[in-house]
Amino acid sequence: MNEDETNAPEAHADIRPLAGATQARKTVKPRLAASMVLLDGSGTETKVLLGRRNSALAFLPGKYAFPGGRLEKADRLIRGHGLLPDTSLEKLALRRRRGFPGPEAFALAAIREIFEETGLLVGAPTRETYSKPVPAEWQTFVDHGFAPNLSALRFIARAVTPPSFPRRFDTSFFAVNVGSVAHRIEGCVTPDTELVELVWLSIAEAMKLDIPRITAMILLELETHIVAKFPHDLPVPFFYERKRRWIRDHL
Repeated sequence: MNEDETNAPEAHADIRPLAGATQARKTVKPRLAASMVLLDGSGTETKVLLGRRNSALAFLPGKYAFPGGRLEKADRLIRGHGLLPDTSLEKLALRRRRGFPGPEAFALAAIREIFEETGLLVGAPTRETYSKPVPAEWQTFVDHGFAPNLSALRFIARAVTPPSFPRRFDTSFFAVNVGSVAHRIEGCVTPDTELVELVWLSIAEAMKLDIPRITAMILLELETHIVAKFPHDLPVPFFYERKRRWIRDHL
């Protein structure tokens, strides 16, 4: 396992404490989260989907980022279609604390979050009837006749929000091709929703936007994955801050 310091472009330097923050602030425990990196490789240059966050949000207001959010209890209860690759299962389980919900819960959370925030449904048709009540967070997804498609996802990165932030997340990032989007619901992105705009951009174009530093890091990692065609054995980077410097570790 390798460990080295890394620097993102200064334009994305968002890891400094907020105004008025002091070293006396109690460090907040990161919440488990997942994020989806949706890719479109149909053209001459692969494009990635980013959403502009509502300026009224407390966390990263107005910035462009990948759809995502925290894990919910419901993500441990719903069944998905297919299986994550074995290497993704193994790496998702590394360096976890007691109470780890299981690798599949992260993938399911990423699928649920992109569906809630964009209306894009990453799923496979199913006629399965659930013997137990479907969690409320998944009811709309299931009502459309689909099961979340785990086999389409690849675990590509993990990152922890720096200790200086009042809200922190331990986020697992997954990549999926736009061809795995089986259905779309309109009206999920409005001036009043969490994401107010969706854009498809090349990595070079996305790097010019107002994006969080970790988003810039993930975009740079994507270039390696795209060139290598997403092999299962490619090391998964694990980003976290130590002494106000980003560390790039490997899982």
